[in-house]
Amino acid sequence: MPDKVTVIGAGTMGHGIAQVAAQGGFEVALYDIREEFVEKGLAKVRENLAKGIEKGKVTPADRDAALARLKGTSDFAAAAAGARLVIEAAPEKMEIKADIFRRLDEAAPRDAVLATNTSSLSISEIAKSTRRGDRICGMHFFNPPHLMKLLEIVRGVDTSDATIAAAREIGAKLGKDCILVKDVPGFASSRLGICIGLEAMRMFEQGVASAEDIDKAMKLGYGFPMGPLELTDLVGLDVRLDIANYLFRELKTEVFRPPEVLKKLVAEGKLGKKTKQGFYKYP
Repeated sequence: MPDKVTVIGAGTMGHGIAQVAAQGGFEVALYDIREEFVEKGLAKVRENLAKGIEKGKVTPADRDAALARLKGTSDFAAAAAGARLVIEAAPEKMEIKADIFRRLDEAAPRDAVLATNTSSLSISEIAKSTRRGDRICGMHFFNPPHLMKLLEIVRGVDTSDATIAAAREIGAKLGKDCILVKDVPGFASSRLGICIGLEAMRMFEQGVASAEDIDKAMKLGYGFPMGPLELTDLVGLDVRLDIANYLFRELKTEVFRPPEVLKKLVAEGKLGKKTKQGFYKYP
């Protein structure tokens, strides 16, 4: 039987990571706190696979095999039991992640790698919630996980070479290109991505150009597959605001001070695609 991967959180990132793991040949447990959240995540996986078939990228046999390897549950202990790797994909709040890792330290096998999909929070700080800092690392996937090739592996202060090797090995089996970075605020990808995104927001705020033209400048001028404001809508304005606040607090540079337009849109509940409105409107 293939090794078991457990994903904690069935939301935007979690269900995508679970899909990738199931397609990579792993037995996968997808956990969330309520059955309805689990079912919603599983439905999104089925939807993604159906689109893959339509585009000729997934065969019906591959879809059926992946779904057979993927099981949903709202039983935390059962989800963690027997896992070779646990990937936490909960909201970007330190207190939530720390609590999950405390529970994983009790429920997961002692030799399991415990990874967090955080895009900016300290791996070393999260690891303090456990008694196995050497088995903790960051495995930062990109949205949507089933399409994006990059996997950012983050080494905490106590992360062992064996843990990094295991993360790289599994990342390769998932078809990802891995980079290894130090545990610094924002790592490599978020620090650069947020910097560009926040500057695009300031330009929009100052009337330099429309959202469409700012995004077009980066897509056609620099080869970005998606403009920084489009990407913000996809990721979620609330998520980007949380990360910006964290980086501004930790790095103490004006580059990461959240623009007023971002704070205003979040306060109005305009969080991007998930609420049908952000920097763009979605029918």
